[in-house]
Amino acid sequence: MGDTTAAADTAPKTQTIREHIVEIVSDSGEGAQKAGQTFGTVCARMGNGVWTVEIIPAEIQPPSRSPAGASGIRIRLASHYVTNMGDEADIVVAFNEQVLYSRIANGAYKQGTQVLLEDKWRDDAVPEIREQYLKAVAEFRENGLVVHELPMEKACLEITPNPRRGKNMFVLGMLCRIYSRDVDTAKAEIATTFRRKGDKVIDINHRLFDAGYQFARETIDLDYQVPPQPAQDREGKRFIVTNGNTALGLGVMASGMELVSMYPITPATSASHYLADVYHEVGGFVHQAEDEIAAAGFAIGSSFAGKTACTITCGPGLALKTEMLALAVMAEVPLVVCVVQRGGPSTGLPTKVEQGDLLAALFGEPGDAPKVVIAAATIEECLHFVIMARRLAEAFRTPVILLTDANLATGVQPYQRPEASLDWLAPPVDQSTWDDYIPPYNWDPETGLSPRPVPGMPGGQYILTGLAHTNHSKVAYDSDSNQHGANMRSRKFAALASTLKPPQVHGDEAGDLLVVGWGSTLGAIEEAVDRARADGHRVSSLHLRFILPMEPGLKEIFQ
Repeated sequence: MGDTTAAADTAPKTQTIREHIVEIVSDSGEGAQKAGQTFGTVCARMGNGVWTVEIIPAEIQPPSRSPAGASGIRIRLASHYVTNMGDEADIVVAFNEQVLYSRIANGAYKQGTQVLLEDKWRDDAVPEIREQYLKAVAEFRENGLVVHELPMEKACLEITPNPRRGKNMFVLGMLCRIYSRDVDTAKAEIATTFRRKGDKVIDINHRLFDAGYQFARETIDLDYQVPPQPAQDREGKRFIVTNGNTALGLGVMASGMELVSMYPITPATSASHYLADVYHEVGGFVHQAEDEIAAAGFAIGSSFAGKTACTITCGPGLALKTEMLALAVMAEVPLVVCVVQRGGPSTGLPTKVEQGDLLAALFGEPGDAPKVVIAAATIEECLHFVIMARRLAEAFRTPVILLTDANLATGVQPYQRPEASLDWLAPPVDQSTWDDYIPPYNWDPETGLSPRPVPGMPGGQYILTGLAHTNHSKVAYDSDSNQHGANMRSRKFAALASTLKPPQVHGDEAGDLLVVGWGSTLGAIEEAVDRARADGHRVSSLHLRFILPMEPGLKEIFQ
């Protein structure tokens, strides 16, 4: 295997399989993520279930040829719906041998994993690098990896003088040949990816793709076919393929919100990149603030003026926004806060998946500061939950925190194209005359809800304050006024809770074990439960979307 003199007519018979997991691993800056995202999109467009997860080092410029610098992507493709990254990889393309060590340490590979390894390091001018390469290849083989040493860079040099900028599309061609992907679909995706760089750049990337495709045909005797999902699962449906951050951006636009104010932070930044590219087409505006505090303040100001706004951040940004969120709670200003969670605390693990911001979202503000906290479980929900968050924020005059995470943010998955509805959009700003006899916080004693005056309404002006206040928004330090205001702000969440339905149990209603999860763990939990049930275990699962307030009926389900 991997013999560069092999002829095309000796190619093995195509194996039909239900699923495979592929990784592309390189140093930073070599385009592995772009190759994997494009490959995943091609597979999705051909009807496969797909899930991708990016492999990103924590440092911006980590040392090259080092385990700590491993950068890349994992693609799981299947003949069924896929919700997570799966177990060990079946094939990995590696641009150098050192980056594989970190993936091996993470348990990413198994005995029999096929490694397509760049072999230029075997003849490197530096003796130490040659020794590292030969030692690594020997260790990989001793531990059961099937290593194919391939002159990928040498082949790329026939097309471009800078393989570092083109090897990724060469690898895309290799993978499309190995997995019998449609060439026209792949080339269309390449053209879309590089459309802003012009025909010349598109042409050279098409040539690199073709070279990689031919290279794999002539030198790699791996040939697989992963059939699409069953026709009944796709019949009459239209699908889109996005990651979770793009879905957040689509949700912002579909909700009718016209402003997103944010400060760049990994892994949330790509949401602002996407919105900056398209938001103006629907009348939206992206404000890049000077810091996280200013981003929250800018959004609150917009919301106070009548147009509910959104701010998108991660854990460290949520920490900085704390006092601004407390202001929105006390002043009862609608606000949507999307938190794309990562590892923490502090700078922590900015490129790794963790659900570490739950307690900060629930309890991060000083004093009694209730707000709605919801968590998306799928990429599709990243879109729809933004719409729901905007509606809840306006209905209950409160901040709504939507939790996603790096798993959803960078994962790519096909899902059913939503049919847009006018009901999703924010209503026009109310400019009718405000009744002077109605205070700005006319709390309903049962629900804590109150109509909202908007600056610009005739008679709707009022003093907004973050201090404890009466229903007339007058500063009040007496205990009765303070307690009454706190009660009313909390009562809103009891009113919201009364409208919720109990969550659905995945599996039997009774059994030996119930696994309770929230957020992006949904797919992994349900797949694990299904495996356990297939082995005869009495296991079920329950997934929460509403964290504050929580869905009803949990006590009965747990019993």
